[in-house]
Amino acid sequence: MGSRQELIGWVNELLHTNYTKVEQLGSGAAYCQIIDSIYGDVKMERVKFNANQEYEYVENFKILLNSFAKHKIDKPVDPTKLIKCRFQDNFEFLQWLRRFWESYAPSTGYDAVGRRQGRAAGPVDTRRPISSASSGRGSSVGAYRRPAVAAGGSRAPVSARAPVRPAAQTGQQVAELSRQLGEHKVLIETAEKERDFYFCKLREIEMYLQATEFSAGSELESMAKHIQGILYSTEETDAEAAQMVQDEYQDHQQASQHMDEEETF
Repeated sequence: MGSRQELIGWVNELLHTNYTKVEQLGSGAAYCQIIDSIYGDVKMERVKFNANQEYEYVENFKILLNSFAKHKIDKPVDPTKLIKCRFQDNFEFLQWLRRFWESYAPSTGYDAVGRRQGRAAGPVDTRRPISSASSGRGSSVGAYRRPAVAAGGSRAPVSARAPVRPAAQTGQQVAELSRQLGEHKVLIETAEKERDFYFCKLREIEMYLQATEFSAGSELESMAKHIQGILYSTEETDAEAAQMVQDEYQDHQQASQHMDEEETF
């Protein structure tokens, strides 16, 4: 849906950015803010808009995936493909994201610049992010660092050039962050399954109590009220109400015990 120019124009209009290519979205920063324009709860202060390292891209996608999990968005996302800043992978994902935005975005306006606290946003570089194999690229926006040239036009000695980041370091960081992403995804899925399981059990109890008629003033009625008090209580608003139900139940128990003692005599 939409050409590359149309999609980039939509992104720039929504986020007040100046992207020129779909590949530049591979940093993940724009994707995070597009989701924020729908739900308004992405931690934008953690999004790295000037990222130019692979591990920074991975951090952005970690924020994106956390938002997907929070809002139960079941779209599969493979950060290892998107962060390579290839056109086709990012184009297909952007097409889906545009359709998703059109379905769920609120009709109210979105303050993109305010949400990112006035920080400039993209593009950083039209090429791939700096990785272990990128020894000639600088860290400045959209810049390419040429070898130093000494007086007279000859290149400076290798020893005089800027030190290169160890190749294994960046690769290990990306691998570790990818591993953490996988672990977080499994933990979130497990927690959601357990939550849904116990919610269904509690819902069944609630429906049973609502559908069953108990004799007025009976012990079963008091017990049912006590259980409902537990079900409906929260830490802030209904704690006192739950305590009142529990007190009533205890009073009823004491009254019943007193009546049993009188009948014995």
